[in-house]
Amino acid sequence: MIPDFNRLKVFYYIFNEQSSTAAAKRLHITQSGVSQHLKKLEEEMQASLFTRVKRRLVPTSAGTRLYKIVKNFMVDLEEGVRKIHETIETPSGLLRMGAPTEFGRTYIPGIFASFHNRYPNVSLELELADPTVLFSMVSEGALDFAYIDILPIFTDTLGKDAAFTIEPVMKEEFVLACSRTYYEQEIETLNVKGLINQKYIAYKTDLALFHSWFRLHFDWVPQSLHVSFTVDSSQGIITAIEENLGLGITVGHMIKDQIDEGSIVPIRVTDKKLNNTIACVRFRDKMQTMTESAFQKHLQGELKKI
Repeated sequence: MIPDFNRLKVFYYIFNEQSSTAAAKRLHITQSGVSQHLKKLEEEMQASLFTRVKRRLVPTSAGTRLYKIVKNFMVDLEEGVRKIHETIETPSGLLRMGAPTEFGRTYIPGIFASFHNRYPNVSLELELADPTVLFSMVSEGALDFAYIDILPIFTDTLGKDAAFTIEPVMKEEFVLACSRTYYEQEIETLNVKGLINQKYIAYKTDLALFHSWFRLHFDWVPQSLHVSFTVDSSQGIITAIEENLGLGITVGHMIKDQIDEGSIVPIRVTDKKLNNTIACVRFRDKMQTMTESAFQKHLQGELKKI
């Protein structure tokens, strides 16, 4: 029969300290408690483990043999626990994260690379998808957290769910723009009538951004638009704009250079801006791991630099 582990632990410290009083201090228990554990262990072993010499406890041959067995186990246990603590205290393991397609493609690889250089034991699984898909994956536990676009059309839906936290990490402006050539040849006035009949470049088949833009500036949403080109990336939209295919909406900082040089013209009809907020969404009651917290802090720091 294997002796009680707590008694073996007490025995181990008594042997090392050669004193029940010192062992009691190391274990933060009373001396009488140490003596009781030792007495019961000797009963289990049916052998005397120590001989008292003056104030010292001198191990018997049975005690010495038992110590050799217990010592290896205790040393391995202490080393294993120490490594577990180090793992917990240092970011490591797998991050399952979601992000909007363009945001993820543009920023996450570089940001994670700098994070990975610092914490090489962390790996990342990145899911690129639309906000509704990412929100659903967080809800199902398929992702630890996700960075999603919080456009006005999504704010109310997400904000009403008390089970989740939504923490903004950055803001960006969506700009309606066209090429200089298209602007000079096709656009006569910047009112609803002048814009409604233009050609448009859409992101996938979703017209939500155009609806938000018209609602923001005209308090009105068109029932339909003449979509001349549909593409699934911001870079594709920019290229289509440069090829004079019509008006497209993309993130302002991605066309800043073209706007500054005059090859692309932003359509400004009011002082209002169509802002998009990138926010981190996760379960409110889910305890974040050190790795998750460290990456989120790192990402915000890198975005500020950008």
